[in-house]
Amino acid sequence: MPGVAVHSLLDSESGLALTSVGGKSGLFRKIGGARIQKQGLALTGFVQHVHPERIQVLGLTEISFFKSLDEEARKRGALSLASVRPCCVVVTRGLDIPTELLSCCEEQGVPLLSTPLMSSLFINRVSRLLENRLAPGTTIHGVLVDVLGVGVLLLGKSGVGKSEAALDLVMRGHRLVADDVIEIRKRMPDIVIGSCSEILKHHMEVRGLGILSVKDLFGIASVRDAKKIDLVIELSDWNSDDEYDRLGIDDLRYAILDVALPLLKIPVRPGRNIAAIIEVAARNQLLKQQGIHSAREFQDRLSAAMQQSRPQSGIVSPDDVE
Repeated sequence: MPGVAVHSLLDSESGLALTSVGGKSGLFRKIGGARIQKQGLALTGFVQHVHPERIQVLGLTEISFFKSLDEEARKRGALSLASVRPCCVVVTRGLDIPTELLSCCEEQGVPLLSTPLMSSLFINRVSRLLENRLAPGTTIHGVLVDVLGVGVLLLGKSGVGKSEAALDLVMRGHRLVADDVIEIRKRMPDIVIGSCSEILKHHMEVRGLGILSVKDLFGIASVRDAKKIDLVIELSDWNSDDEYDRLGIDDLRYAILDVALPLLKIPVRPGRNIAAIIEVAARNQLLKQQGIHSAREFQDRLSAAMQQSRPQSGIVSPDDVE
């Protein structure tokens, strides 16, 4: 089944400070959800609501209660929890692992892990980690830049000038997130985050120049690892037969992972400063996020002016009387 392998949580970069104590044969089992369970009742034999695909966390309260039971009750409780075969069991605060729990986890092949972190801190960290790794994802061919805090995704056919426009934006002080291949993850309910793969990170291809390291050329402030996508801009070759939006009243949308994002279609031709247009589009998007829609305000003012210029019905001007 899809999910996150338990052994991947043991990576030092995860920030969870986990060590494997028992049940190592099950370290390749998968975690299927980001929600964590902390059910002390499972140690009494009540395992009706224990979800095997979730991490089971035992903290100070649960371990103290477990140790207060007699030996037979501890064996029954540990066996009840292990028999559900949860993806893994984590004991927090570096507490001593009860022998009965260790023995049952070994028998059932349930990974038993330990961390020195407090329960609240561990749950917070592992939940964020799992939300990121379990989030729906896809890849898109394009360029992602951070323009004035607005994540702008540039789309268009190969050679239309996406990378050149992004390079111009970087030279204006904005930041590159990803070029060519963009890895996208969905954060519930309607946020999509774009990032670059480790191989391509901070690099850009410009025809005639080859592969450039934007970080080395322009400094660390010219790049970032990930950014929420706020605006999609589709670049296309100018075609005199096509109709282009000249008012900007209607809002187009572009769907990524079922999230509808604002879309602009910008034609490209010699003489147009695409980087400047993209920067203005980002500024205008910031205004829209604050509830200011310039095109619609202009339309309302124009409609009001036209309404005032019409003669009022039922009123006869003296000049109209012969």
